[in-house]
Amino acid sequence: MSMQPDYRISLQGQVISPEFRARLALLTLHDRRGMQADQLDIMLTDDDGMLDIPPTGAELTLAIGWKGQSLTERGTYIVDEVEHIGAPDTLNIRASSADMRQGLPGKRTQSWDEVTVRDIITTIAERHDLIPSVGTTLAGIRVVHIDQTDESDLHFLTRLAERFDAVATVKTGHLIFVPAGQATTASGLEIPPIQLRRQTGDQHRYLVAERDAYTGVTALWNNKAHATREAVTVGDPQNAQQLRHTYASEQEALEAAQAEWQRLQRGVAYFSITQAVGDPDVFPETPVWCIGWKPQIDATPWIITEVTHNLTDTSYTTALQLETRPMD
Repeated sequence: MSMQPDYRISLQGQVISPEFRARLALLTLHDRRGMQADQLDIMLTDDDGMLDIPPTGAELTLAIGWKGQSLTERGTYIVDEVEHIGAPDTLNIRASSADMRQGLPGKRTQSWDEVTVRDIITTIAERHDLIPSVGTTLAGIRVVHIDQTDESDLHFLTRLAERFDAVATVKTGHLIFVPAGQATTASGLEIPPIQLRRQTGDQHRYLVAERDAYTGVTALWNNKAHATREAVTVGDPQNAQQLRHTYASEQEALEAAQAEWQRLQRGVAYFSITQAVGDPDVFPETPVWCIGWKPQIDATPWIITEVTHNLTDTSYTTALQLETRPMD
């Protein structure tokens, strides 16, 4: 007996998915890392004209999986757009994750001086009634000075994450700030890797490109004591990429070089796969080992950057985007 997809959708706390049975043309959930809002798209047939159009701003909750198994809760979403088209009549609903819909609103101007990364994340989390969760390797890093000038907390956090090669996101009431590509939770625990076998895949794409083959990264900084501009390098200086910006201190230059070097190492190759049997329990930042592809693919440590679930009443697939994961 073949497996049958299952889902549960609630509108304003009331389960409405039974009304969708035999109407669901497609349900798509995009789960992204970082400050991009997760997106839920639902396409329903309305040949008989009996579907009600939900109001924008309405709250949807979603759980997905397979019949006969426990469904996986996938969060709360706020309806952004509704569209009714025809013929044949179809109702399209688009919603974004409730955690990210507001985008940490409000522009602020302030200077952060002699604080840790944990201090910054905690302060911003408290402003927005969120619980701070900071990766252990980032929490104690001291920030001598950084300005937030007429800038939203969302934009500032994105900039801070880029500086430290981190992932900043809001999930289930938590403001999370963890190292990118390190496959760790905010508490420092390793996320266990999953295995992707060739026989579970429907389609795949592997891309590796010889870019500039940098061996390291160099950043410049102003040494005010000696009125000179000096350099720090992470990796091998023989063919190092030089960052354009000149930093105020040696520490800032070193942090920028380390972050860029980590990004370069993650961008060596990319892999995408569509799983023929959807997996509701897979999330971004999960480490992956591939089995059954080309030796170069199987030998590469991967990490998931984006997950897309596609469901109908008869099929459920999961598309994964992966990048290389640096190993210690």
